[in-house]
Amino acid sequence: MTEPTVFLNGQMVPAPDAHVNIYDLGVVLGATVTEMVRTFRRQLYRLDDHLARLARSLRYVRFDIGMSMEELGRAAEEVTRRNAKLIGPEEELGLVIFVTAGENRIYAGSAGDSVRQEPTVCVHTFPMPFHLWAGKMRDGAHVVTPSTRHVPPQCFDPKMKYRSRMHYYLAEQEAHLVDADAMPLLLDLQGNVTETSGSNFLIVEGGTLVSPTLTNILPGISRQAVIELAGELGIPFVERDFQVFNVINADEALSVTTPYCAMPVTRINALPIGDGKPGPVFRRLIDAWSGKVGLDILEQIVGARSPGEP
Repeated sequence: MTEPTVFLNGQMVPAPDAHVNIYDLGVVLGATVTEMVRTFRRQLYRLDDHLARLARSLRYVRFDIGMSMEELGRAAEEVTRRNAKLIGPEEELGLVIFVTAGENRIYAGSAGDSVRQEPTVCVHTFPMPFHLWAGKMRDGAHVVTPSTRHVPPQCFDPKMKYRSRMHYYLAEQEAHLVDADAMPLLLDLQGNVTETSGSNFLIVEGGTLVSPTLTNILPGISRQAVIELAGELGIPFVERDFQVFNVINADEALSVTTPYCAMPVTRINALPIGDGKPGPVFRRLIDAWSGKVGLDILEQIVGARSPGEP
């Protein structure tokens, strides 16, 4: 069987040969910026938007990768083209781009003089595990607010997409003590809702979509898609601070992210949101999104089977 292809530091290599050193600063310090893109019908969705956000992150952390975003985009498309041949006709790919600060000379020891001091650049793919989200897309997700708080923007700007996410990991462990299938919904130091460990979070109040402000959250590409769809559908959209109280009393809530686009959230801290079922705003948005990409997103995910399932 042909191995997946990985783009690593300017070269296309088989996945088993793609290695990052143990003294890479992405490992040592978590000094990594990243993007994740998904395909629809084997074509990368909004790649240019992801690359533009990556460029802003790279500028913020002062990484010079020695190539343009256009060149990196061509590498991403080539990796996708090659690896799409290795999956089934109904499958899609997730594509990850990550860039680290390079390698740490001190940790490299005697090899310190030969370390890679320029950033490590990697592009790789994986088959999208839609079966993991099938139940939540059908019935709605449960979010739990952990004691772990979101990293304050005074530490580093959340508009950068990064991999230093110990707070997300800890939040997930706390949420899973309440419900093994729950997602953590992090609050800031003042108790305002921010985001989950992998998605933007929105509520619906009186027919209006409400988002936390960009002070505390990543400006997600899927969040932007929702804003655009809402405009086309005549659904008002606002940004403001809100708290758990507002989520409990909302008509609907949504988790918005690249892998599944938009997912209904029907419970918070074991309490139902609205009537505890996926709501009409979610359905309007996911139907409109499906029309944009030329396939039924909800059916693609809800109908997915686990690996090995007949």
